[in-house]
Amino acid sequence: MDLRPLFTACSIILLAELFDKTQMTTIVLSLSSSPWHVFLGSMLAFFLVDGMSAFFGGFLLSFLPSELVSLCSGLVFIAMGMISMLRKDGDIKVEKGGVGFVKAFSLVTLMELGDKTQLASIILAVELGSPLLVLIGVMLAFAITTGIGILLGAKLLRRIPRAYVKLGSSALFILFGFLFVYNAIS
Repeated sequence: MDLRPLFTACSIILLAELFDKTQMTTIVLSLSSSPWHVFLGSMLAFFLVDGMSAFFGGFLLSFLPSELVSLCSGLVFIAMGMISMLRKDGDIKVEKGGVGFVKAFSLVTLMELGDKTQLASIILAVELGSPLLVLIGVMLAFAITTGIGILLGAKLLRRIPRAYVKLGSSALFILFGFLFVYNAIS
């Protein structure tokens, strides 16, 4: 069996996703949510958006204008950043239950719709002629980058004062939000 499509897809997506906005989001989410919930929510979102795009060739994108996705993503990010910044408790508390899962799933889904890695997944599946191996390679790359992001987030929380983490993560969400809104209207 020729595994080149798997290795090619994994390598390209891994390089494209390292230090991307989605990985930065998993870092921030893992600061206040269960790492497992963030990982599982992110992976489900990656599978539904990027994986299914690779497998079905971009059917999903034909229904959603990228400007609308960017605008909605931006507004959600700005709102989350503002809520986090204005929270009065001063401490970041690790959320119990499925809240981290839902946050990770919804944010990663919004961010990946129309993203370069979704488009790359579609192109790789078509060009390499092996949608299943591309799907496996894409998911492997996302598992690696998400795992790295979560490990970084969990380590940062232990070393940086919580007030700084709260301010920094809020600022990152607001910054990403404004960038998404800017992309939508320009």
